Amino acid sequence: MEHRKRLQTETIPINDSRELILEGPVPPSRLADYKMHAKLDAFRRPAEQHEALVEIAGLAEGRIIVAREDDLIVGYVTFHYPDELERWSEGGMTDLVELGAIEVANDYRAYGIGKRLIALAFAEEQLENMIVFTTEYYWHWDLEGTKLNVWDYRNMMERLMKSAGMIWYATDDPEICSHPANCLMVRIGKEVPLSSIEQFDRVRFRNRYMY
Repeated sequence: MEHRKRLQTETIPINDSRELILEGPVPPSRLADYKMHAKLDAFRRPAEQHEALVEIAGLAEGRIIVAREDDLIVGYVTFHYPDELERWSEGGMTDLVELGAIEVANDYRAYGIGKRLIALAFAEEQLENMIVFTTEYYWHWDLEGTKLNVWDYRNMMERLMKSAGMIWYATDDPEICSHPANCLMVRIGKEVPLSSIEQFDRVRFRNRYMY
């Protein structure tokens, strides 16, 4: 499986003297030199999350797309193979990757960074030979920080993923089915073979007789 990693960059002006740089996939050596914003703590402490990002960036399939102000990371998106303990790894697919996490520091959420980071990840047809999926669980959402209810947040995340061509897919996964706001969203690249699509269908439905 070819993992296409072509570094892309974009600049967003904040004001007359400040700008954000969006870039990725960032190699681990460069990523290690950056620092994490103190408010990037949705998943673990910032220093620990920084270590996790560097580790992911070093994986053959791993991709880290970041937004930074100078050397301070203020937002990121991760791509990697699904965890071996989750059902999504059961098919043993080398062309199935997970959009695992997206996080933007509160002070920078007015600039559409999440949408831009995802667009950058798919630029230059880098992921056209991959099935990219994301699992959205309401208990991971920053409902308190955004002041959104669960359905408004779900709509926001769905619009964000749709901006990169990801669409809602049905599944009988128990965690996703445990709450109606949870969802599976998927983008199938135009170079993905039918055999991989069929294998993914077998993974997302263990009990097809129910559908």
